[in-house]
Order: sequence, then C-alpha cells, then structure tokens
Amino acid sequence: MYEQNKYIYQYNSPLGNITMGADGENLVGLWFDNQQYFASTMASNPPKKDLPVFQMACMWLDMYFSGQAPDFVPPVKITASSFRHLVWNILQSIPFGTVLTYKDIAEKIARQTGSMHMSAQAVGGAIAHNPISIIIPCHRVIGSHGKLIGYAGGLYRKQKLLALEGFVFGMSNVK
Repeated sequence: MYEQNKYIYQYNSPLGNITMGADGENLVGLWFDNQQYFASTMASNPPKKDLPVFQMACMWLDMYFSGQAPDFVPPVKITASSFRHLVWNILQSIPFGTVLTYKDIAEKIARQTGSMHMSAQAVGGAIAHNPISIIIPCHRVIGSHGKLIGYAGGLYRKQKLLALEGFVFGMSNVK
C-alpha cells in the first residue's frame, strides 16, 4: 500500500499547502500538509514531478476553491479494504454543499451489506484514513444533531470547506 505513491506535487490552497501523490497516471493521495495520517500512501522521499494527473487535480482544486462544484474527477486509485471502499464510495455521492452524518453512512452500509447494524465509529475510522481529502469529500460528514466533529485536516478547515460550499449549520442541507 505504501509504495503506490511514486511522485508528489505541491498545491498552495487558501487553507494551506496540499501535497498530492500519484502513481504516474492516478492520484493516490491528497493531504493538507501535516494533517493526521499525512502521506499514508507515500513512499519514502518520492520525487516531485509535474504530471497530467496533477494538472487535472490542480484544475479541480482551483474550481473548488473558487466556490464551484467541479464537474469532473481526476483519475484516482486507492488500495484499501472493501469496507473502506464502501465508505469512500458513499462519500463521493454526497452532493456539493450538503452533508451526511456518520450514522447515516453506517445505516447505508448496513442496508447495502444486509447487516442488522453498522458502527458509526467504524465509519469514522474509515473516513479518518481517507487518502484523497476534499476530492473524496470526507469533510461533508458531521456528527449527529449537526455537530461539527472529526476531520484529519483540522476542524477549522472542515468548517471553512463546508462554508465554501455554502453549507450553513442549522439549515436543512443535511441529506
């Protein structure tokens, strides 16, 4: 899992520097510098290289940070457990400017897998290890009753990302 990141690229966002990793063709990581689980898919000291996938990711981030919902996703490749893939697929289905709760995601996975129950804490653990922040929008997940909790990049960034998308706490944009 750690050797899939062969190259890195830096992006300077309004919320701090972002490091991206790629295998040559696919984005395999995108982290705010020094966030929790930073560079979890990164090989030791990969070289910096300007690749088409990085340029696509930069265009996506430029659109996003200008307040637009990007209409494309750069190619991504993630090596993870089937459970984490289930969680991250649900994250990708959360529309721009809306949120789900950890409990909502746990209930969706329980329905998808035919389980009686799924732990919201297990969902939170999978979300915390999301290697492609923002593009796989883990910031769109909040606690029960609309509470702002959990974000590897820091709660202040989570709040700013949601505000950038027009999410207003206390409004009815919880899906």
